[in-house]
Amino acid sequence: MNCRVVVEAAVPVFDVETEDEAIRIAISKTGEMLNPDLNYVEINMGERTSPSGEELPPAFIAADEALVALELEMTVFNVEREEHASRIARKEIGQRLENIPLEVNTIEVLDPEDIDDESEDDETAESEDDEMDGSDDDESANSDGDASGNSSSDETDDSSDEILPEFEDLVE
Repeated sequence: MNCRVVVEAAVPVFDVETEDEAIRIAISKTGEMLNPDLNYVEINMGERTSPSGEELPPAFIAADEALVALELEMTVFNVEREEHASRIARKEIGQRLENIPLEVNTIEVLDPEDIDDESEDDETAESEDDEMDGSDDDESANSDGDASGNSSSDETDDSSDEILPEFEDLVE
């Protein structure tokens, strides 16, 4: 099952005077933190409403500091259920956006036909590999070669790229 997950982020921005400036800086700041690793995450302005139902701008400014609501949207592939998709999205995005609160807004189950119609097939295929590698470090380290069908020479190249620097001495 494939899902599209929308996560809301509260991005702090400093030294701003207008809402538009705060939104532009927040989008830029978030894009810098996500790229190049998560270039398949779409960044949009969030929607806020007052308790009475009145629509509010996505930025709240006080004392030249702003808190901007952004929606980060990503497609998660090969998940067992919607909760699994939300955990993967929060983990992948949350690792890059340190000290920024995240909340899952919506999870939409995608039909296989929806994915074929998208023009981002190459980018989303890369995201599948990244998400599956990052979801369970123990399982992915044990099953990368078997699941992907790589030859043994490719497998050794991949494993050397995945080894953390502090463990390289142990492997050699």
